[in-house]
Amino acid sequence: MSRVLVPLAQGCEELEAITITDLLVRAGIEVTTAGLDHRPVTASRGTTIIPDTSIETVLDQTFDLIVLPGGLPGADNLRDDANVQTLLKNHADKGKYIGAICAAPKAVAAAGLLEGKTATAYPGVLEALDDRQIAVKNSAIEIDGNIVTSRGPGTAMDFALTLIELLEGPARRNEVDQQLVR
Repeated sequence: MSRVLVPLAQGCEELEAITITDLLVRAGIEVTTAGLDHRPVTASRGTTIIPDTSIETVLDQTFDLIVLPGGLPGADNLRDDANVQTLLKNHADKGKYIGAICAAPKAVAAAGLLEGKTATAYPGVLEALDDRQIAVKNSAIEIDGNIVTSRGPGTAMDFALTLIELLEGPARRNEVDQQLVR
């Protein structure tokens, strides 16, 4: 069974955080949500989310994927959190998948993991970094090696299904997709 970590920062986009977590669990994937501290997370639209644990408790654990929900100021909080940055770098060194949606690719860029990669994000987020080492696309989802990025709340379901396919294969993705009746 695949293991996934979803770091939840204050001000995250709740639609992305919940959609990603929900669909991965539907696929039979073990998902751990981790707050950046020990408090409940107040998401960008005011929804309260209670993480499973705190980020400091998972620093030595191994996951098949770390996926970052976006939203503001959530993505900035992920970018600025030393534990998240360490986890991303260590995870990438092991060749494991990293996913980021909406504004969260800025946190992946801050870890130096988008250099020489093709990525997408919420319009203007990556362009604002003025990093010519990142090939920015306007597509819904981009996969470049072990980095998977997506545009925003409207792409969250397809993003999560893509992550399921990468971890568990196309048959499992299709099974979950059919259950969604879309």
